[in-house]
Amino acid sequence: MAVTRIFFNARLKTMMLLAAVAGAVIALRLVDIQVLRHNAYLKMAERNRTQILYQTAPRGRVFTADGVAVASNAPAFSFYYLSAGRKDPEYLNQLAHDLAPHLKMSEADVLSKVEKGVKTGKATLLAENLSTKSTMALQELQLYYPGVYLIEETKRSYPYGGFASHLIGYIGSMDEREWQKRDQSMGYRLNSKIGKNGIEKKFEKKLKGHDGGVFLEVDYRGRVKSIIQDKKWSAGSDVYLTLDFDLQRAAEEGLKKSKTGRGAAVALDPRTGAVLALASAPAYDPNIFVGYSDEDNPKQSKKINEYNLAVQGIYPPASTFKIITAAAALEDGHLDVKRKINCPGHYNSGPRVFKCWSTHGPVDFFDGVSNSCDVYFYVVASETGAAAIERVERKFMFGRQTGIDLPGEKAGNLYGPTRRARNKTYWFIGDTLNLSIGQGELLVTPLKMAQFAAAVASRGNVYRPYYVEKIVSNQTGKTEVLGKTDILQKADLKPQTYDLLFKALKHTVDNGTARRVKIKGLDVYGKTGTAQNPHGKDHGWFMAFAGKEGEEPSIALAVFVEFGEGGSSAAGPIARAMLEAYFHLNKPAEKKATPQNNPRSAEDYDELLRRAD
Repeated sequence: MAVTRIFFNARLKTMMLLAAVAGAVIALRLVDIQVLRHNAYLKMAERNRTQILYQTAPRGRVFTADGVAVASNAPAFSFYYLSAGRKDPEYLNQLAHDLAPHLKMSEADVLSKVEKGVKTGKATLLAENLSTKSTMALQELQLYYPGVYLIEETKRSYPYGGFASHLIGYIGSMDEREWQKRDQSMGYRLNSKIGKNGIEKKFEKKLKGHDGGVFLEVDYRGRVKSIIQDKKWSAGSDVYLTLDFDLQRAAEEGLKKSKTGRGAAVALDPRTGAVLALASAPAYDPNIFVGYSDEDNPKQSKKINEYNLAVQGIYPPASTFKIITAAAALEDGHLDVKRKINCPGHYNSGPRVFKCWSTHGPVDFFDGVSNSCDVYFYVVASETGAAAIERVERKFMFGRQTGIDLPGEKAGNLYGPTRRARNKTYWFIGDTLNLSIGQGELLVTPLKMAQFAAAVASRGNVYRPYYVEKIVSNQTGKTEVLGKTDILQKADLKPQTYDLLFKALKHTVDNGTARRVKIKGLDVYGKTGTAQNPHGKDHGWFMAFAGKEGEEPSIALAVFVEFGEGGSSAAGPIARAMLEAYFHLNKPAEKKATPQNNPRSAEDYDELLRRAD
């Protein structure tokens, strides 16, 4: 008995000790919960009955110079699952089953997102940019399924589809790498959309506004009891471009309807360097990246062409370069504009025979330019020399970037004896002849040719092209002016040289291969070009500048049609449409050709223009 009593007392003491230790632990735990970590646990409790639904702020709009909004915003609805509420598998499976058809998602994908929300305890975005039909159906389902909630936001909208798409760009969802680079102080979230290309990307910080949010009080079943706070968003800043809306549309429509639907058209203000139009074809519709789910919108392929041919495509300038050859001869004093050079249709250089596109007979300077006679320029270049031509090339910054603030711009390739000598290779007479008509190794972008046209129109000012005029804050109303005239270089040719170039280019429009852009009430100066392509059909060029009759030129442009063959027939109509749009002219009715007023048929005339430069 004594032994039993001793064992019992020892066991009792052990149990009492354990109870005391447990009590102490509980007490300490209570102190920790109630005192030391009171605020933290209070916040956790608050989170369990409070949900935050973020509202994406409207991005700043993008306007043309004449006030047309080409990138805007439209109302949209997003659908969230609130983490509070029923969490049993049967309920969640049924919820996914009923929501999936209206969210255009699989049941498995909906269930996965819902389960993630249950696990994290946070409001989970199930879908955004919902159609009107889906929104109405989901509103009804809110009555039967606690824990789901619709919130009104905005979505990016490009009302004119592919308008200036290569310049404006588009927005899209972030990947992990982009998320890591974001400035978190600007309120980015993992599901935030950012500018991925063009202006949308370049001016992301300006265009992005400050997001708002709705703070909701929910009960234990996930039902919304009240709105605790509604923090209003603030919109991003608006960007105003230098583009002329009608002119840009004319360029895009012209390229789209061209022989191949591939090419570029660029127009500049020769007085400032402002970009009036910049089109690359084929274009793309940036709306496909916004995340539309409206059943009324046709499904579009995301295999788009983001290659901006206007600044990245490089090609021989062909006969548009004859302006440089002419300028070099005039500057060097080797050219008598009244002297006639006979064109038998070919030129014998000794080792090779170089052909002309036609047999022109005796031609002087003005006829040589207006009829784009190759033989005339072969002779002139042989007498002037390649070095003199290269010097004028450099004056107009051939072989260098235009300086426009766009990614991926190609510099092209300067073609001349200096570079050959630097590379310790020979320069042959055939190289001079090819250079004189803009062939060989000489390469330019359509933007470069527009810059060149503007430089000739301004009598030597090589401007840096710019495409943004100003940025206006929607929060403060403050205007930030970005459009600044910047002369990169002065092509200091003799005044007489420019006078003769103007006269020759005007003669080309009035009587030569550029007759397609002869427009009543305008002084138009132009040059055509057909770039030889060893890999397929030739490319078509058209370069021009114009002003109202008796006034200085106010627009300079370059049109390029890839594989378009003749510059006059392929690129000429686009250039004409652009000039008519810019000067707001009605397109005159076409006069039908008759044997009385035209010795050739319309088909013959078009074929001649196609063959001509």
